[in-house]
Amino acid sequence: MKFEVIVNDIFDNLKLDSTLTPTENKKVLGLLNDYENGSWRFEKFQNFIWDNIKETALSHSERKALLDKGEGSLLSDAAKNLRLIETTNARGSEIAEIALYGIMKNYYSALSIVPKIFYKQNKKDEAKGADSVHIVIESSDKFSLWFGESKFYKSIENARLDEIVKSVKDSISLDKLKKENSIITNLSDINDFEEISKDLRERIKASLAQDLSIDIIKPILNIPILLLYECEETKKETAFNDVYKNKIIDIHMERATAYFKKQIEQCKNIHLYEKINFHIILFPIADKVKIVDTFIAKAKAHRL
Repeated sequence: MKFEVIVNDIFDNLKLDSTLTPTENKKVLGLLNDYENGSWRFEKFQNFIWDNIKETALSHSERKALLDKGEGSLLSDAAKNLRLIETTNARGSEIAEIALYGIMKNYYSALSIVPKIFYKQNKKDEAKGADSVHIVIESSDKFSLWFGESKFYKSIENARLDEIVKSVKDSISLDKLKKENSIITNLSDINDFEEISKDLRERIKASLAQDLSIDIIKPILNIPILLLYECEETKKETAFNDVYKNKIIDIHMERATAYFKKQIEQCKNIHLYEKINFHIILFPIADKVKIVDTFIAKAKAHRL
């Protein structure tokens, strides 16, 4: 299941702001759900989340063990691993993490090396870092490393962007990068992927060894930043047409520019910042409360 891509380009090519630097390693991806019978396709979005929940809330070995038991067992066990945070500010954060996983899988062909919901729920404190950890196989002997951030907001005004920049800056600090590398090499999941050859697997582990300089991995490091947010234009729209698409493109361009201005200002003094690749992913939805309430009710039902 895929959504329409309305923006997918390097920041420089979009000519959003020629005064910003460095912008060479910054990209923008805009996604849109469509409409049916005058309404935003709420069920399609929910299905996208539940189609991807198994692989974010279960370890690779658990998924393989449950394959013969059917879809119901997979969903039931996955639901048991959800934290289902009910506090006002964090309510629905699991949805953003799952959505980021699905986007990484479908739009970047990424492998989820560390299923973070699984490890967070199972109290692996050392795994409580980035919201997603993925590897993209670039060729038989090359890979890139992806440490994701995901947020689900009622809006993406400037105050929210400030929060995200702070979180991203923390995620690319020396201590956090070393911790994420150690998680990948210490957990068994990386050994279970048939898509990764034995030679490349050993190359990945060697590249992430704790005694090597973090500077080595910064050119292959990618930070995808998902902003799942409630959008007034999306809420009031009834048809999936070019007028609506162009409105959202304008919103995404303006917000991407505002975000990268803040990020560059706050992060430009980080060593080799210009080598790290950043991807801002914007995805508007029509009604956050409805999405979260339905998701939590279904997750609780699967636990019974």
